[in-house]
Amino acid sequence: MPPAEFAHSALHMLLGARYGLGMTRRITEEYEARVAAGELIADPAQEAVLAELERIRATLGEPQKRGWFSKKPEPPKGLYIWGGVGRGKSMLMDLFVDCLDVPARRVHFHAFMQEIHAGMHAARQAGKEDALAPVAADVIKQVRCLAFDEMQITDITDAMIVGRLFEALFEGGVVVVTTSNRVPDDLYKDGLNRQLFLPFIELIKERLVVHELASPTDYRQDRLSGSATYFTPADEGSRAAIREIWKSFGGDSAAPLKLIVNKREVELPAFINGVARARFHELCGKALGPADYLAIAEAVRVLILEDIPRLSRNNFNEAKRFVTLIDALYEARVQLIASAAAEPEMLYVEGEGHFEFERTASRLREMQSDGWAEGPS
Repeated sequence: MPPAEFAHSALHMLLGARYGLGMTRRITEEYEARVAAGELIADPAQEAVLAELERIRATLGEPQKRGWFSKKPEPPKGLYIWGGVGRGKSMLMDLFVDCLDVPARRVHFHAFMQEIHAGMHAARQAGKEDALAPVAADVIKQVRCLAFDEMQITDITDAMIVGRLFEALFEGGVVVVTTSNRVPDDLYKDGLNRQLFLPFIELIKERLVVHELASPTDYRQDRLSGSATYFTPADEGSRAAIREIWKSFGGDSAAPLKLIVNKREVELPAFINGVARARFHELCGKALGPADYLAIAEAVRVLILEDIPRLSRNNFNEAKRFVTLIDALYEARVQLIASAAAEPEMLYVEGEGHFEFERTASRLREMQSDGWAEGPS
């Protein structure tokens, strides 16, 4: 690819979605307005984060000096918001970006890193000696703030480049605001060659204010509390119910999420704010294995899986993959919302492996219980 085509391709890829300017309004005012409108419930733990977000918004909104000899002002420290699932981290991120009046991009961290890898591949094809530099430079040219949702490092290739990438972004004046389910010191925990990753953790703690969102309420779980999460048969009534659940999670703005597992691409066809939606054959009808399902379970907090068929010797491979997927979701405490041809105990009634499926049926039942995804009390 010629250099000019590479630059255009990388720019389009990195800035193609959820990019633009928001409204000019104080974040506290916007939060209070949404509470007053009944869109949000006032939460002291969330309110404690607003001052940090407003600090960043106000500083970014200050006029930039344009004189020949004026020193470029130091960008404000970013923010790392961490805490349990469903506490409102993604909502606060959306609120923050909505109130910005500078070029910003809000993107899931997994998706962003896959774009970076694709941009670096294009740079290598274009003969660039340092493949990361032009990709980082394109981001710096176009945004003043990057808002990442669900920062987590599970891939060795991400771990090896993320330090250099963030150093370049910070040097270029880009402010980073991110959410995570983990405190910075637990990022890439037990990962291969983790000692090489530790300087990145120190960089995060130096350049970002670390704030725990310690709300006692899991709003995502509350949204499903008392509601059905397993629909059978997989008819129009089930599809309509799932459409409403998907809409409540903001699914109208979803986009595909691509994960790289052992140098292979695994795609979730629709993803937003930690919630993914796919059909059975999109996840179990393809040659995916345990590593792929573990990566999916790591990347999502809720999985909507539609059109689970009856299982038998006629689709034995799909059945085995389904069992592996459920095991991965169960161990990671991922909330499952599903539509299926039959109740769990009647999904697999004949053929090799149907006795072993009893454990999967039991897990499917357990995963439907109120509060299951929160873990043991």
